Amino acid sequence: MEKEQELSFYDGVKACLPTVLGYAGIGIAAGVVGKASHLSLLEVTLLAIIVYAGAAQFIISGLLLLQSPISAIIFTTFLINSRHFLMSMAEAPHFKKYSLWNNIGIGALLTDETFGVSMNQIGNKKPVSAKWMHGINVTAYLAWIVACIVGAFIGNWLPNPEQFGLDFALSAMFIGLLYLQVVSDKSKKISTSLFVMILVAIFLILFMRVMTPELAILTATLLGCLMGVIIERWR
Repeated sequence: MEKEQELSFYDGVKACLPTVLGYAGIGIAAGVVGKASHLSLLEVTLLAIIVYAGAAQFIISGLLLLQSPISAIIFTTFLINSRHFLMSMAEAPHFKKYSLWNNIGIGALLTDETFGVSMNQIGNKKPVSAKWMHGINVTAYLAWIVACIVGAFIGNWLPNPEQFGLDFALSAMFIGLLYLQVVSDKSKKISTSLFVMILVAIFLILFMRVMTPELAILTATLLGCLMGVIIERWR
């Protein structure tokens, strides 16, 4: 039997193209907001390169505008991005055969969107490889940086991204990824996925009353994962 060919870096680039289109709107919005927060073009670019997190970049720009202390900015950014621990833990078992440096590279550039693409592939019992994942991550990373730079230029003439709906780009992309994850994952019943989603939403509403939004999201997600495992084993 002929051995199945490993997915290449270029295959990852092709798989990332829908994400690139989504990043165009989100990144431009992030660049516009950064510019509106009195950041220079260089600072917006460095923020995209070093932080590389849409939600965090929006928050950082807002906190800088409010002249918040650096400690508050760092702590808030950490809380917002703490979900990456969960995403990396979910990815890790599928890349165990690759080297430590390969896994560090995958984890360092992992985002909600590239995680969604890979989990959709894995959920459909399709093969993955380190080269393929690097192709997705690097393409998304470069697209994000370019979009943020373009947004910073546009920010000189477009101080309010909301009037063009650019602020909804991130939400729209998450809705699309969620739909793909639920509908195309043949390993789980749609009813099970919907039940877990409803549980997470209920947990989130309850926890938002006693926790910060970032901690509430993390805790609700962990409990949702736990309930999902229990339901799968009970079935």
